This record gives sequence, C-alpha cells and structure tokens, in this order.
Amino acid sequence: MGLNAKIRTRDGWAVSHAVVTVTDMTGTQVLRAEADAEGAVRDATELAPGAYTVIVTAVGYAPAASSAIVTASGRAEVGTVTLARRGGAELPPPGPWTIDPAHSSVAAVAQHLGISSVHGRFAEFGGSIEIAPDDVTKSRVEAVIRAASVDTGNGMRDTHLRSADFLDVERHPEITFRSAGLTQAGPDRWTVHGELAMHGILRPVDLDLAYLGTGADPWGGTRAAFRATAELHREDFAMNYNQVLQAGIAAIGTTLKVELDIQAVQGDSLPMA
Repeated sequence: MGLNAKIRTRDGWAVSHAVVTVTDMTGTQVLRAEADAEGAVRDATELAPGAYTVIVTAVGYAPAASSAIVTASGRAEVGTVTLARRGGAELPPPGPWTIDPAHSSVAAVAQHLGISSVHGRFAEFGGSIEIAPDDVTKSRVEAVIRAASVDTGNGMRDTHLRSADFLDVERHPEITFRSAGLTQAGPDRWTVHGELAMHGILRPVDLDLAYLGTGADPWGGTRAAFRATAELHREDFAMNYNQVLQAGIAAIGTTLKVELDIQAVQGDSLPMA
C-alpha cells in the first residue's frame, strides 16, 4: 500500500533531498514524503482508489508533476521521476566557459573479443566553450586531449595504444575537437557539429549533447554540466590494426563509443586552487 517512486537527475543520480506531494482531484494534499539517500520514496499511507496529482520538488531543480492512478490495492506506483536542474531548459548564460578537467572525464569504450568491453579514458585534456549571446546555435566548443594520457588500466595495452598501430603519439601528440555550430535536438539536447583531428586525420564528428544545468560551486563560481556521446570508427582515422581470431572475430572492435562528462566554470580561466 502507499506510494513508491524513484527520483533521479537527468544523468541518473539520486536526488536524496526530493519531496513528493500527492493531491487529490480537489487539490487537497493527501500525502507528503521525502526521498531517502538513494532517491527512493516509500510511503505506506493507504490511499483511496482514484486519480491523483504527484508533485516532486527539490532545491536547485525545476518541479515535476504527473498524474497517478491508485488502484483498489491502495498503491500508487509512480516509477522513476526525472528532475531537471533549474536553468536546464536552454543553455548556460552567454559568454566564455572553461572546462574543468578535475571534475570532468573523457572516456571511450571498445568491444573486446566480441563478447565484452574495454573501457579507457584520457587523463589530460582541456578546452573552452563560448555561448553566443544572440544566436546560441553559433556557440563554439574547442578541446585538446593529450593522446599519450590514454589509460585503460593495463600498461601493456596502453603502450600498444600509444604506438603507431593506433594513436601514434610521437607523431600526433594531440587530439583536437573544434565545433562548427549547434542544432537543437530537444528542450535540453543539442547536436554539436564539429571536426575531430586524431592520428593526423581530420573528420567531421557530431556530439549528442545533453545540458544538465547550471549551479553555484563552493568556491564562489558558477558551473555548467554537460554529458555528450559520439560514435567513432577507427578506420576513419587510419587506425586499421587488428588481430583476427578464429571464426573471424576481431580482438578489438572497430567502433569506439565516446562518453564525455563535462563540468565548465564560467569565465575564460579556471579559478586558482
């Protein structure tokens, strides 16, 4: 009996301080409950069968409202409610933003032996974002990654990835991305059109970008959060090395799934530590 719900951010984190309020069709509050540390709401209050409105609020997030039907069992299964950060419906305020590598990650996933995945990341990178004041589709992104900073958790594999078979970091020490414009794909989703230079080859690459919101940080600054993904093909960048096993299975997949979690600080430089 009662109410069950999970409260999450757009990128899947629990909102532990969320409050769920349930009202009946007359607008009368019949239940109020708080989420636990895991963002879960479990309240045993028995509700009369019928239609209700469920409102979820949390400091720093835009309220979310939905309808719920309580069955004869007296239970309302709300499911997962996703909250958007305030300001998350468009883009951050105009002007320069600087990527904070200490609170960001640049990762990639490749298939291994056709049955599992190898996860890697680049430890050294930086970049800037410029939000255009009048036409946000003209906003710009630039990023530079140190190719030799690749880390998959295996020293022998990382050495091979740095070699001429793959990244060839001696001749091509940097991986760069420069955007050429944005296209809106939803209320808080964008396609970033740009060019990626890797292994000495320049190719057009689109990033699927989700803007997660803007908020104050403990150091007196303002931060914006983004999550972006892309799919790359090694052969597009002349990284054709592979070891083919029995039955024609490649040891390393030719497709890379790139996953970016980015925090950017408002301004044209990072604050002093």
